[in-house]
Amino acid sequence: MKIAAVILGVIGGIAGLLGALFALFVGGIGATFGAKDGGEIMWLGLSSLLLSLIGITGGALGIAKPKAAGYMMLLAGIGGLITVSAAYVIGGPLLIVGGILALAAARKSPESVAIQ
Repeated sequence: MKIAAVILGVIGGIAGLLGALFALFVGGIGATFGAKDGGEIMWLGLSSLLLSLIGITGGALGIAKPKAAGYMMLLAGIGGLITVSAAYVIGGPLLIVGGILALAAARKSPESVAIQ
């Protein structure tokens, strides 16, 4: 389960990066031509870019620290869907599923069970 979380986290983060770059591109073109919310879309694209980097980092930590990785991927997936919804349609669900798998793996791992 940890390996699936790592794969989904990294692929979802990369897809989120592409979606964030697309949002930045659209916002930049909109701001250049004087569209009403072009600058706001650029800021949302920048925030989703940061969230994508958090998602990739969470994916990379999936084996070593699955609990922290799960929370990072869930934060990146949900946050990215909120900020640039349509551009994050591929990366968001992958990060959310990867985060759920990482949290499930953390719950089942022997390190998380307290020694009595």
